[in-house]
Amino acid sequence: MEINLNRVDYLQVGVTSQKTMRLLPASGRRATQKVAVADQDGVITCFGMKKGEPVPVFKSLPGPKISRLELGGALGTPKEKIFVAAGSEVRGFTKKGKQFLTFEANLAESIKAMYVSGADLFVCASYIYNHYCDCKDQDYYLSGDKICDIVCLPMTKLGQTTPVLACQDRVLRVLQGSELVYDIEVPGPPAVLEINNAKEGEIEDELLYGTTDGKLGLVQVTDTSPVYKWEVTNQKKRGGILCIDRFDITGDGVKEILVGRDDGTVEIYSLDSTNEPVIRFEHVLSESVTSIQGGCVGKDAFDEVLTATYTGWVTGLTSEPQQKEAGPGEEMKMSPETQNKIVALRTELEQLQVKVLQEREKYQQSAQSSTAISSVPAFSVNDKFTLCRDDASYSLTLEVQTAIDNVLLQSDVPIDLLDVDKNSAVVSFSGCDSEPNGNFLLATYRCQANTTRLELKVRSIEGQYGILQAYITPRLQPKTCQVRQHQIKPLSLHQRTHASEEHRPMNTLTLTGQFSFAEIHSWVVFCLPEVHEKTPAGDGVTFYFPQYTARMHIQQRRRYI
Repeated sequence: MEINLNRVDYLQVGVTSQKTMRLLPASGRRATQKVAVADQDGVITCFGMKKGEPVPVFKSLPGPKISRLELGGALGTPKEKIFVAAGSEVRGFTKKGKQFLTFEANLAESIKAMYVSGADLFVCASYIYNHYCDCKDQDYYLSGDKICDIVCLPMTKLGQTTPVLACQDRVLRVLQGSELVYDIEVPGPPAVLEINNAKEGEIEDELLYGTTDGKLGLVQVTDTSPVYKWEVTNQKKRGGILCIDRFDITGDGVKEILVGRDDGTVEIYSLDSTNEPVIRFEHVLSESVTSIQGGCVGKDAFDEVLTATYTGWVTGLTSEPQQKEAGPGEEMKMSPETQNKIVALRTELEQLQVKVLQEREKYQQSAQSSTAISSVPAFSVNDKFTLCRDDASYSLTLEVQTAIDNVLLQSDVPIDLLDVDKNSAVVSFSGCDSEPNGNFLLATYRCQANTTRLELKVRSIEGQYGILQAYITPRLQPKTCQVRQHQIKPLSLHQRTHASEEHRPMNTLTLTGQFSFAEIHSWVVFCLPEVHEKTPAGDGVTFYFPQYTARMHIQQRRRYI
């Protein structure tokens, strides 16, 4: 069955974080669902659709940045309560917007990931996992690397709720209470986890994971060890995976896999007769997809894939036809709803144009005043600097909530700029003095109109290290820019793996002396990527770093005690 979906934009909120949009349960089988979305301004917006227009249910006041939004409720009942994490605080709201919970987790850092199951609350900071039951502390775990996401397998499988942490060191950690049961090695740094509930009533013991380098996989969690089911590699060089959901968009009784990536790609996978994933649909948005859900929002009986993007657009890919065709001599009549919508849009556009002119005149008058003070406009930047294993280059992705005017790149280490197909910006190079100032690169990217996301590629020379700086200037008045710095490490083309090939010959270098475990770990952090700054627990640790270049395959084993 072919999947045909049409894009519909519903509304725009503030800049959103990963996994901050959910669909509330429907009151009937084919009834439309309400949407709850939270942004970095601390505002929770809940709305539904009526006659093609978004109708607000409630909207909270601004506050601290919201990093997660989850649904919860008593076990065995629909998840209708809204829980949000902001800083180290968790707040709970009813579906009508009444706040019923304010819980301070007393964490030294902000909450990065959260999961709610009945009376159990699971929160994670960068390295710390905490489990609360009825707001009372139950379990605690200190992770060996940064925690990116958390899900909990229900009690029906292993006798109790089983938390699984997705950690930056390419490992899923399965916990029981405060103890680590075992590690699940995955092929890339995991960014998101989702329980694989393909059919209603099945035992939920399988996890879908998505990695920052674009891989998708399925693994089964058992009592003693993982069972790997399948993995989808990123052959088309798409972006990293930020969100996953399961929803039956075709109506065949089996839920498809919905995937949202940080390059704006939305994908739908289904399983073939051999239970291998096959892509059935894809659509590209202009910005990263931070949340994805399947449900019925716009109109009864028409299922859709709902997405939230980085700049706050809530967009649906609906199965409802958005176009009508007329034969020769036939007259096309618009419905009253469509006519009213067009009139309302035209009126809103005219009002916005008048308002823009008034504000421009007001700004020009203020700019000429000797007493006026110009305030610097604040804007959010989402940046990522990752190693591309296949061509031994680094990908620098910059995403801004408003249109980008230009980006200036400056580097104090020799690097090459590579062509990117998706990049339509015009680049120009400026002469720079490398000897006295240590300035090896000065390049300016001038972006096309309405560009909010820019992807660049650079290649460094291994052995030379320094800092790459990006000066981002948006199309805002007065002119302002933000600087983002990224370290290029001495062994920048090494990528962390789980194990080495022992049969390959290796040289051994042993360092002994009057230095502490923390000091030598800081040397490793300085030289190699993908090593966290926190000193590992225990007496020793082993890291494996193959090097990926065109002619060499070097493996280094780092062990220090």
